[in-house]
Amino acid sequence: MVSATVAFEVNAERERQANRQEPFSLDAFMHNPPDHMEWVDGQLVEKAAVSLEHSEIILNLGSQWRSYALSSNAGGKVYVDVPCKTAKQGRRPDVAYITADLLKQYGKVVVLPQSFPLVAEVVSPTDAAEMIFAKAQEYLDSGCEEVWLIFPENRYIFVITHSQRLWFAAGETIQTQIVLPGFSVAVAALLVGDE
Repeated sequence: MVSATVAFEVNAERERQANRQEPFSLDAFMHNPPDHMEWVDGQLVEKAAVSLEHSEIILNLGSQWRSYALSSNAGGKVYVDVPCKTAKQGRRPDVAYITADLLKQYGKVVVLPQSFPLVAEVVSPTDAAEMIFAKAQEYLDSGCEEVWLIFPENRYIFVITHSQRLWFAAGETIQTQIVLPGFSVAVAALLVGDE
């Protein structure tokens, strides 16, 4: 639970930003992350609006990871649009999986103080590829073990770990490399219009 002092500081920080455009601090983000916002390069940035197609892909992948985590007894939890702290930013991966061990370690926190072990980002046509791959590296530098980058327009999914970069296309089967061992799914089962 956020103390009254911290809540006051967060509200005061928001008011200062609204009135004087002062930057919202990472500490304030960690205590009370605004919905649909990330803390990037010293300021709050709104995440791009999610299209119906992106929302369906997020649901498809989140459901697949959750179902596998339950059926394999891996434990842990799957989230969508949930805040975490990287080494230098406050992020909200589109889909994130946290292991049972990390759940025990951190308990109930407002923002996970590291990257989730497994994250996925659904790339929109307005996202610059260079920025998306830099974001994947940011996750990996902050405790993440595996990042999935889903490019719906091109029908590709990239899986990136510290030691490998894999590329999957529609018509192929994709599998986790490190986190949730043994999970696999047809790329078509995740992408919209490929069912």
